[in-house]
Amino acid sequence: MDGSEENPALLADEPHRPDPAEEPGFALLGGEAKPARQQASGYQVLARKYRPSSFEDLVGQEAMVRTLSNAFETGRIAHAFMLTGVRGVGKTTTARILARALNYEKPGVTAPTIHMDGFGVHCEAIMESRHVDVMEMDAASRTGIDDIREIIESVRYLPVSARYKVYIIDEVHMLSKAAFNGLLKTLEEPPAHVKFIFATTEIRKVPVTVLSRCQRFDLRRLSVDELSGLLGRISKKENVEVEEAALKLIARAADGSARDSLSLLDRAIAHGSQMGEAFIRESEVRDMLGLADRARIFDLFDFVMKGDVAGALNELRAQYDVGADPAVVLSDLADLVHWLTRLKLVQGAADDLAMSETERMRGQDMAARLPIRVLSRTWQMLLKGLTEVQGATRPIAAAEMVLVRIAYVADLPGPEELIEQLKGGGALSRPAPGSAPSGGGGGERAQLRSVAGGQAQQSPQQTYEPAPAVATQGPTLKRFEDVIALLAEKRDIRLKHALETGVRLVRFEQGRIEIRLLEGAPGSLATELSERLKRWTGSLWVVSLSREEGAPTLKEQATTREQKLKDDARADPLVKAALAAFPDAEIVNVRDPRADELPVMPLAASGEVVSASADELGSDDFTPDEYMD
Repeated sequence: MDGSEENPALLADEPHRPDPAEEPGFALLGGEAKPARQQASGYQVLARKYRPSSFEDLVGQEAMVRTLSNAFETGRIAHAFMLTGVRGVGKTTTARILARALNYEKPGVTAPTIHMDGFGVHCEAIMESRHVDVMEMDAASRTGIDDIREIIESVRYLPVSARYKVYIIDEVHMLSKAAFNGLLKTLEEPPAHVKFIFATTEIRKVPVTVLSRCQRFDLRRLSVDELSGLLGRISKKENVEVEEAALKLIARAADGSARDSLSLLDRAIAHGSQMGEAFIRESEVRDMLGLADRARIFDLFDFVMKGDVAGALNELRAQYDVGADPAVVLSDLADLVHWLTRLKLVQGAADDLAMSETERMRGQDMAARLPIRVLSRTWQMLLKGLTEVQGATRPIAAAEMVLVRIAYVADLPGPEELIEQLKGGGALSRPAPGSAPSGGGGGERAQLRSVAGGQAQQSPQQTYEPAPAVATQGPTLKRFEDVIALLAEKRDIRLKHALETGVRLVRFEQGRIEIRLLEGAPGSLATELSERLKRWTGSLWVVSLSREEGAPTLKEQATTREQKLKDDARADPLVKAALAAFPDAEIVNVRDPRADELPVMPLAASGEVVSASADELGSDDFTPDEYMD
């Protein structure tokens, strides 16, 4: 049976189809029939007017074209294809081109081919989505099993006029579970005259049972250079002059999407048209997209890194007053930070973004002066701040607070500088470059004094690398209590608490400590203590574990000492009289005048400090790591 009995349409004589080039309204452009007039409805947007109609027109998908070319030439054509990629990258267009290649027919061509020289018999109808044998279905609006059942029923019939019946299902991930299950059997063993082409932006939502039955192609995101080149060619065809920098801005804003880039170009042409002529400048595109001037982004970043809060806030407000979106400004700052980081780590990264030569030189100077830790910390704070700005009722206020935070932590020292500070007795052995007297509006917190103007008096290495260690005499530890006091001085509260509550001292001598760990004490305590003592004293300390009973813990000693003080107080005649006068009273605390002479603050039974002044707690010893935590 040839199928003609089931499909009466096959019995009819095929009507005459003239060559598309002979039809009115078409002109041969580059050997291919293209529409020479616009739709009767009026203007046709660029994204539709310049939609690719052949594989040669596709931009940036060379890997997919090569695979399909080899498959078509060897006759190894799959029965189902899965196209995935970001929005606007060309999935639906590629599906139509693939359907056209499968059904390409003209004198001398009798088999599927991707080398389509001009429009064939079915090409125009397929590309305009009106061919009877190429059915497109939007799974976003037709998600149920009933819609799939129509496909299952129709695949039995031969195509009316084309070589294959092609089913294009867009946004296939939107199909219901029942619809996917209903499609599986037909998808695995379809009739020879049926091809399936699926498109999706959410490949992870497609069941693996469906993916395993398809030949998958990942349409990659287009680069800035590829998009700007495409926009430049289309601008010439539209007789529109566009600055190269403006094309780069549009390409960056499109984020890899060809459709988005053409839509933005359409908008830019309308924005820049005057008296029937269009000349698109970079400044106009920035105004249209709500972007800040790139040079001003550099200035703003310079203010922030110098710790000049007033200058940063004034610059942000000035950009906001001329129409810049605060969220976009922070996003541009994040892009700049990312680019500067790549400049430090990747050779040739200066050409990553569309920068002028002046901006490249300025960026290289910035990258040389800023250490990775500062760039990394700024990147994290910008990302967090961007989320805050996008959800704030007053975005400009939120953006200002983000810049304030970054400016005030821009020059916080890293771990290596803190080590130098500790070794130097609490002060860095080098001054900040170009530092101003305190009270200068944040100038004393200078991290980057003048990146743009080249006023720094030191080289990048001198500016940011930690200075050589200054030889200092380490503290002398004569007893275990001295170790506890050193931990308190260095603000290592966790280790200090562990030694006070979970360790019994067995033996102590210069350079060697033997301890017994109680249940619940960290097993790495001995190693940690040894490393810290070596770092802080400059001498080797061996801390070993022992099975001997050892002395009571410092907490137990403090509890015993506190209890003895209370017992002695109860024996005092005045206290006895007070307790007798107030039967329900009890002794809560006893202050010993000798406590100030002890190197370790007394502990209450609960393990908490009884009382301490701000000086004892070291309120001025603020470190960057504490702030970041």
